[in-house]
Amino acid sequence: MIDFWLAAGLLLLVALSFLLIPVLRGRRAQREEDRTALNVALYQERVAELQTQQDEGVLNAAQLDTGRAEAARELLADTEGVEKPRESRLGKPLPLLAAFLVPVLGVALYLHYGASDKVELTREFSQPPVSMEDMIQRLERAAEAQPDSPEGLYFLGRAYMAQDRSADAAKVFERTVALAGRQPELLGQWAQAQYFADNKQWSPKIQALTDEALKLDPKEVTSLGLLGIAAFEGQRYQEAMDYWNRLLAQLPPQDNSRAALQGGIDRAAQKLKEGGGAVAPVKVGAVLKVRVDLSADVKAKALPGDSVFIFARAVKGPPAPLAAKRVTVADLPITVELGDADAMMPQLKLSNFPEVQLVARISRAGQPTAGEWIGRSQPLASSTTATQQLTIDSPDK
Repeated sequence: MIDFWLAAGLLLLVALSFLLIPVLRGRRAQREEDRTALNVALYQERVAELQTQQDEGVLNAAQLDTGRAEAARELLADTEGVEKPRESRLGKPLPLLAAFLVPVLGVALYLHYGASDKVELTREFSQPPVSMEDMIQRLERAAEAQPDSPEGLYFLGRAYMAQDRSADAAKVFERTVALAGRQPELLGQWAQAQYFADNKQWSPKIQALTDEALKLDPKEVTSLGLLGIAAFEGQRYQEAMDYWNRLLAQLPPQDNSRAALQGGIDRAAQKLKEGGGAVAPVKVGAVLKVRVDLSADVKAKALPGDSVFIFARAVKGPPAPLAAKRVTVADLPITVELGDADAMMPQLKLSNFPEVQLVARISRAGQPTAGEWIGRSQPLASSTTATQQLTIDSPDK
């Protein structure tokens, strides 16, 4: 910050120069005016001396005139080049007062409206933190300096969770949701922090948060893991295994947390067997494979960036999609899988409906419910294993 304040000081000096230079010039003009008055007084004294000498008979009239002319020439020579003093309507006190107030007001206004805290934070974050406590302090200062930044609040909440400050994390995630919207990942983080803040006591609030998160995204990993933990703590071991198996299906093969998650599933299975229960087989659920392509006519009109929504809906049931995928025209032709893992809502799965219809829609506006062109399949069993061909060939009416 030293270089910043040095630069600010130089700018203040420049501003002060515009106020002080006229004052300094005024002082110079005053000195010139005082010197001129002295020369006039000396001239008058010299003339009076010459007059006295004439009265005493020392000088005649011609000599008196010559002496007066010489004194006048000397006065003219001494006062030549002196500028006429300019009168200021403001006077001297006002510029001096302004010269004092400019730096004071400048510093006060900058401290109130400026961003010195953000400048300092930028410098701090350019250096790696020395500890977790140092990182949390930086994130707290960043959240204070930018209270409307959901990104800063999100990272602060994660840092609080890493330090077992779940109550603080829950408050931060609640603020993050209020700023960024009810995104499934944020809802899951909020529910998890609230669960641990409440000493692992399940509540309707936490249930509502996880339900909302999974409704928005059935694959939301934090909610799945949390529901598994809550079920395990409540000795509902089969339910815990079901949630954790769903979570395990979302993790890539190289993910390091797979081993720990599988260990939790194995412990839940052991607890279930010790209690005399039987472990239910893992439910694979219904999976439909569909290859989507465009007709020649639609291919000539569609744009590469247009959204393509591929989904399955029940022939007899709610109109909401049971499973959906989103790609673009540039990705076509493409083969995708629609299964229970892609369910839009947990209670609406492919395996819950015997007969479904496949639909593919192109929407230039990115809206899944309306678009420009569409393709529909004939009704088929949700247990179908053969790959289905679906061509987008008709205007969407």
